[in-house]
Amino acid sequence: MAEDVVEQSEKAFDVQKIRSEFLILSLKVNGKPLVYFDNAATTQKPREVISAIKDFYESENGNIHRGVHYLSEKATELYENAREEIKNFINAKSSKEIIFTRGTTESINLAATALCRGGMLKADDEVIISNMEHHSNIVPWQIICNEKGVRLKVIPVTDEGDLDLEAFKNLFTEKTKLVSVVHVSNTLGTINPVEEIVRIAHERGVPVLLDGAQAAAHVQIDVRKIGCDYYVFSGHKMFGPTGIGVFYGKEELLEKLPPYQGGGDMIKNVTFEKTTYDDLPAKFEAGTPNISGGVGLGAAVRFLNSLDRTAVAKYEDELLRYATEKLKVIEGLRIIGESKNKSSVISFVVDGVHPYDIGTLLDAKGIAIRTGHHCTQPTMERFGVSSTARASFALYNTFEEVDYFVDSLRKILKMLR
Repeated sequence: MAEDVVEQSEKAFDVQKIRSEFLILSLKVNGKPLVYFDNAATTQKPREVISAIKDFYESENGNIHRGVHYLSEKATELYENAREEIKNFINAKSSKEIIFTRGTTESINLAATALCRGGMLKADDEVIISNMEHHSNIVPWQIICNEKGVRLKVIPVTDEGDLDLEAFKNLFTEKTKLVSVVHVSNTLGTINPVEEIVRIAHERGVPVLLDGAQAAAHVQIDVRKIGCDYYVFSGHKMFGPTGIGVFYGKEELLEKLPPYQGGGDMIKNVTFEKTTYDDLPAKFEAGTPNISGGVGLGAAVRFLNSLDRTAVAKYEDELLRYATEKLKVIEGLRIIGESKNKSSVISFVVDGVHPYDIGTLLDAKGIAIRTGHHCTQPTMERFGVSSTARASFALYNTFEEVDYFVDSLRKILKMLR
């Protein structure tokens, strides 16, 4: 990318103003300014999110629902307001469709368990996933395969890192009961054509669950436009706190599903003979929830909503393109995942150099990347590698950081080869 394009991009998007909201970015690591390129693992948190959690514990903390005192009512208001904000953030029809969980992993486990208990998945039924799934969208389905005799089918991935949609169409049979695929790959960066995937599945009468963990911070999500039946994501990958996530489901589908867990706050009436479950969304939220996490996630949504999401996406896309071009000229470096429709993730390997060594030596220079299989071992196998180095970007990263990263990588490769 030419220097004038970089300059124009930085002028159009005030990245320094954004960075000022993230205090941790002023940190020094090993005496060097922190360059945080591990955003696909977790994002950093802006002041607004940290302040919301701090304020909650300092002046608003109480257990939610049914309490008649001030703090309980205040905490309930904040928690349910966050649910409403998330409903609007993904354009759900009703706040009843927003179930709070611990994160994407629990949301998918909720779906797998409830669909089996409700009889929607049984022996010999089939679930279609893909070859680019995070383990969290593989293992829960494998568990029900082992317990219930459900079978998994896998959509192949092309050499460029795209789903093979023609092969996908051929996987359907009369036994296919669910498609569960990732919206954005955490390893390849591929942004999947989710509307087309939903259309293909719905034409065959099959519901679709989308794993939006990597999408929520980078892609504007409209579940009604996409048409998906279920959508799941985590707070900590979209500038919110850890330990909080969302399971969205169409209201009419959630009504048919049995509870995932039992306990307090999800009941209307309990006797030793019988329990009557509460209405949505309470039916799926047993026990005291992560109230501060919900409040923090609401603050993260407000932070994202305060930005021009189109400008953010354009900036991140230019940052990704710039980094890709600079990395591609390094001798012996191969990028894993080169879809034309990518989000801000670059996984790469270098001939004769272990990713762990790259990550360790970059850390000495204050640069945080991720190394390993990124919880996508089948994807690694598909591309003939055991692990990769992964740089992943967010709206607070800069072109200057990319330059420093690439220059540092060149220097350490001279040491290692």
